[in-house]
Amino acid sequence: MRHNKNFNHLGRQAGHRKAMLSNMASSLILHKRIETTVAKAKAVQQFVEPLVTKSKEDTTHSRRVVFSYLKQKEAVTELFRTIAPKIAERPGGYTRILKTGFRLGDAADMCIIEFVDFNEAYTFGKLPSTEEAAKPKTRRSRSKKTTDAVEDATVVAEKKAKAPRAPKATTAKAAPVAKKTNVGKKM
Repeated sequence: MRHNKNFNHLGRQAGHRKAMLSNMASSLILHKRIETTVAKAKAVQQFVEPLVTKSKEDTTHSRRVVFSYLKQKEAVTELFRTIAPKIAERPGGYTRILKTGFRLGDAADMCIIEFVDFNEAYTFGKLPSTEEAAKPKTRRSRSKKTTDAVEDATVVAEKKAKAPRAPKATTAKAAPVAKKTNVGKKM
């Protein structure tokens, strides 16, 4: 009996499904983000996350196990060299799925699947260092700010003391040129 043995077959035979998930996982590892349908993204997420966990331990055995799933040497190298050190302290949840709307052709629900630690929009281009976290944030004295304001005021006053310039004469703008198109021409 096959009680509770259900997962999304994605409308494909087993060999095609495994090959597709392997290719999508390799693309995700190499490019750090891919755009796909939500169903495929959820399947790829279940496929990739155990491999990323396996890559935390850099041994020959774990490399061979990951290679048996991915079947691309470049993807395995990228996973073990760049991704594994960045996610070493993360206990799980290495990817996120961001829904982007519907595809025009068939209205399929589209999304972006990406690695959490490799998105510059959320990490602001860098990871927080331990030095910044260790320094206590102190308030600066107000006397320094007031002296800076006084210096800025004197600089502005000196600039205003100079003679004002005469306004520039406006030049006539050239008429916009029509854009050339290939409409009506024989190819």
